Amino acid sequence: MNIKNLSLSFGLETIFDDITICLPEGRKIGVIGVNGVGKTTFFRLLLGQIEPDYGSITFFKKLRISWLPQVITDEILGMDISVFDYLLTGRPIQKLENEITALYEKMSTISNEKEVNQLLRRVAKLQNELDCYDPYHAEEELLKLLSGMKIDDTLLDFPLSKLSGGQKSKIAFLRLLYSNPEILLLDEPTNHLDESSRKFVVQYLKNYSGTVFVVSHDSSFLNELVTDILYLDKRTHKMELFSGNFRQFEQIQREQAACLEKKANMQQKEREHLQRIIDKYIHGNEKKARIAKDRKKKLARLEKDSVILKEKQKTISLSLHQGRESTLFPLKIENLCFKYEKSAKRYLLYKINVEIPRGEKFLIVGENGVGKSTLLKLIVGDLTPDLGSVLLGPKTDIGYYAQEHELLNFHKNIIENLQEFNLTEREIREVLGKFLFHDDDLYKKISILSPGERARLALAKLTLKKANLLVLDEPTNHLDPETQKVIATNLRDFPGTIILVSHQPEFVDFLGVERTLILPEGRLSYYQKEMIQIYQELNEKNS
Repeated sequence: MNIKNLSLSFGLETIFDDITICLPEGRKIGVIGVNGVGKTTFFRLLLGQIEPDYGSITFFKKLRISWLPQVITDEILGMDISVFDYLLTGRPIQKLENEITALYEKMSTISNEKEVNQLLRRVAKLQNELDCYDPYHAEEELLKLLSGMKIDDTLLDFPLSKLSGGQKSKIAFLRLLYSNPEILLLDEPTNHLDESSRKFVVQYLKNYSGTVFVVSHDSSFLNELVTDILYLDKRTHKMELFSGNFRQFEQIQREQAACLEKKANMQQKEREHLQRIIDKYIHGNEKKARIAKDRKKKLARLEKDSVILKEKQKTISLSLHQGRESTLFPLKIENLCFKYEKSAKRYLLYKINVEIPRGEKFLIVGENGVGKSTLLKLIVGDLTPDLGSVLLGPKTDIGYYAQEHELLNFHKNIIENLQEFNLTEREIREVLGKFLFHDDDLYKKISILSPGERARLALAKLTLKKANLLVLDEPTNHLDPETQKVIATNLRDFPGTIILVSHQPEFVDFLGVERTLILPEGRLSYYQKEMIQIYQELNEKNS
């Protein structure tokens, strides 16, 4: 595709400024840039959902484009149909075949040659569209995807409304791949994927013949998949294409930064040298004054061509403290059983027993849909067990980080979301500043924030809880690697108790997790570095 003189602003904020660039077909392109630089906005421009203020995006030919957004909403999924019916809509083969058949039947009743030719042209157009979906191999392709993404046959008859957040993301991703578009736009695609599904997706996309644009904070995913990096620069509002994966891009960035810093240091020395001569000769005789004037001109040229170093990416300032120490055992779960449908034959969670001592870092693992998030909601009291009990110690103060940020009030703005803590407005502003919210940002409604911004605000609320038991559901999703490092360091040093759900082995290993609860078995095990993969292997053997 060709992008020519593209400019876009939202109010007074410039997103893109006079960008001209050619992006090749058939490549796997990682879209990189700091939060708020316009990565998702770029996707919306490609989809035609928004128009640029100036300039154009021209595709080499008419192409089918599909998008996987960061957050899979009920509106996107169309909640009144089964999983299988939803997947089939990815390739509307039956609908197209029915239309073609209807047109042929209509032609058999028409004698007017002009009308017949019009119908034939319509048939040809529909047939071309049908051929794009490869109807003879579509079923085989769907079965391949279902197997690779580890989707159990029993799940296919489920209504979409009954799926967990992770399952919804997985099903939406599967449908996107099945729909066979020529351009894939993927926004944080690995957020809810377990390791086996992630490996399958990487291999599938490597063999995919179309163009892939992927926004991801998962550096290992980018290193495995992408052939190019499209860097969006917030400082200049430009784009630049680099050949190679994310690791190679980082190396190039380091080398460029080193060269710029060296040049900036040389310019600074020259600046100081020129200024010394000017200061020395400016009030001297005519000859010295001419020298000073000449040096002033050189200094002006130097300032005009001076190197501007890139600002280092700002990161949040996170500090987790407990208000008081909990009792020796802040949480005990005894024979806990739960199912969403009371008429269901099987429990989602069955006879879960665990006793968690003060200060333990405890991990819950399992494939998507086995009840990890449900168990956390039972612990914090958002759900009630059908049988058994969740017993909290008398001094247990819970801080809950919800996967889909349900604890934020989407009808209020950022500053209003912290008013429950009885802080002054100045104190609220100080807290929000540590999480990179400033000035006009504070009055943005939660509903218009990016997932990354919502994650930062949810973390801000968590710090104000001063809890001694942290219940965390995928706390690193949507966040850049630097922010993830800050979170990991704080959680590792947190003196209280942590119960965690996470699909990131490196993050979990860094925290110093001690024990693991494996669902759906409900089996307790001491943590090992490979533990997140172990449960997947067990489930694969059972399937």
